[in-house]
Formats: sequence, C-alpha cells, structure tokens
Amino acid sequence: MNFASDNGGPVPTQVLDALARANEGYAPGYGSDPLTSEVCDQIRELFEAPEAAVYLVGLGTAANVLALATLVQPYDTVFCSPDAHIHMDECNAPEFYTGGAKLTLVPGSDVMTPQALRTAIEGEENRGVHGPQRGAVSITNVTEGGNVYALDQMRALCDVARDFHLPVHLDGARFANACVALGCTPAEMTWKLGVDVAVFGGTKNGLMGVEAVIFFDPKHAREFELRRKRGAQLYSKHRYLAAQMQAYLQGDLWSKLALRANTAGQRLRAGLQRLGLEIVNETQANMVFFRAPLGLHRAVMAQGAVYHLWGADQGGDDTVVTARLVCDWSICERDVDRFLSLVAAQVQA
Repeated sequence: MNFASDNGGPVPTQVLDALARANEGYAPGYGSDPLTSEVCDQIRELFEAPEAAVYLVGLGTAANVLALATLVQPYDTVFCSPDAHIHMDECNAPEFYTGGAKLTLVPGSDVMTPQALRTAIEGEENRGVHGPQRGAVSITNVTEGGNVYALDQMRALCDVARDFHLPVHLDGARFANACVALGCTPAEMTWKLGVDVAVFGGTKNGLMGVEAVIFFDPKHAREFELRRKRGAQLYSKHRYLAAQMQAYLQGDLWSKLALRANTAGQRLRAGLQRLGLEIVNETQANMVFFRAPLGLHRAVMAQGAVYHLWGADQGGDDTVVTARLVCDWSICERDVDRFLSLVAAQVQA
C-alpha cells in the first residue's frame, strides 16, 4: 500500500528487457547511436511533428530547466502557477540554468486561469530596464494538485501567451496520465494548442529515468544541444536512455501504464467518497488529495499504508489535515481495497 509517489514504483519488465538488449555489444556514445535516432523518429511520429527537435535527458528537472533556458534570457521572467514544480521542487534550478531569469507566480491555485495569467503578464515589462522582461509561460499537466487542464483550458492559456508573443512550455512529468485522462493524442495536447516545447515524461510512469524534450520549432535545436552538454545531461552511454524510451513507445506502453495508474486513482477516490471523506481535487488522473483527522492517518499508516500528509503533521488526533495519495502503474486493486478497508475501520470506529 505505497501511495507516497509514482517515482517510487518498480520498472516494468518490458523496460528492463529493452535495457538488456541495449547492453549487448558496442554503440557510439553521446546520442549518436542508431537506437537514439530511431527513438527520436518514433517520438516525432507519435506527436505528429516530423520537423520537431527531440532530445532525451535523465531527469524531469533537467528537462524543464534546460527547455526554459533555451526559451528565455537571463533578464526575463517565466510565468507559472504558485504550485508549479519549477517553483516548489526544483531548488531554484530554473533561475540557475537560465542565468538569472526569475519566476512570476500567477495568483490562484495549481490551475491557472487565462485572466489571472493575462493580469500577471501585463504587470511585467512596464518598467523599462528596471524590471524583468516577459519571457515564457509554463503550464503543468497533470498539475501538482492532481488536477488536469481540459484542452480548452490549455488552449486559452496558450492564446493569452500568443497575445504577448511569449513561448509556452509544458511540464509533462505526468504527461501520459493527462493524455489518457483527456482521451486525446499527444499532438492534441501540445502543438495543436500552441505549446512550443513539451516534456514527455517517463520516470513517473514506470521508466528507470528518462524524459523527452520536444521542440516543435527546430530552430531551438542547436542551443538546446549546447545547454544540454553544458548542463551535464548529455549521457555518454546514451543508448540506455533510448532503450527505455523505445520500450515506453512500443505498443503504446506509455498510455497503458498511465491508464493503470489513473484507474487506481479513480478507485481510491470513489472508495473514499463512499466513506464520506472530503476529496480536495478533481482526481481525473492518478493523484488523490483528501482530508481526514490526523488520528485516522496515524492509525492507517501504523498498519502499513505509506503516503504523505500535505501540510502540518502535528496536532491532536482530531486535527483535520490533507493527505496526498499517488498511484503508480503497479498499484493493484488489492492494494487499493486494503487501504480503503483500513480507512473504513477508522471511520466506523
């Protein structure tokens, strides 16, 4: 019953088998191997973007910050949600890799609104050389709050960015979960809406460690290549990144894994609702935020459930706190039902 993070789950056997195959013999390094070339072509096909520049890196943070550094100047600002991963969880890496570009937080929740974004953009680049210049807009889908932007919502944000001639970055650490939840294609969730660069995340969806960065305008290719090398993300044994991604793409494994995780999330939500507990987010994908007394959380955790409390974890048993449950691809119905039975026992006590 481990719902701590989709980073913590196992790697599918298909991926491990692909790594074993890639381990045979010799191959050129630094991404010049045939497997990497083949995988990049497969990603272009998946995204219906034959001219796109595609690159593999090992970490989600690296994917985000190197992409943003390619889009903005050191004197720019990036507009994002207050809950965005680039603000909350990347230790100022965006500022570091961009050479100083700041983040402007769009007021509101994890889901930005077009009006709030417009107001935030209008509030910058109005002090001449004394203030930051408008740089890029960063959207996260699935959000850190476990919510999913509808395509129309994303299109509206992209339209606002276009009004100010700003590029749009999509943080897609849970790209597959969002895509499956929306029932859309990768193209429909990215460049067809106005996204300029997307992260096609794999690590949270079962891969050992690889993300794809996709620039739909290949003019950014050379600069990203240099930034990737300078940022220590050009792996010498690059074929092991490519092997993971090849397995991920084969037979649409990426969407099948996400569907498993999302389905478990829906089962969790439905069960907690039946028990009368408050669900904080819409739970369209694989994360459930719910509120319950601290005593309930402590009792359930004492019996083997693993998850995080969101906020204060101190206080009396009656103190109501928010918890986050995250389902990875390997969570089975038995784990979900066991957890729900433990919660039910506390609710009914």
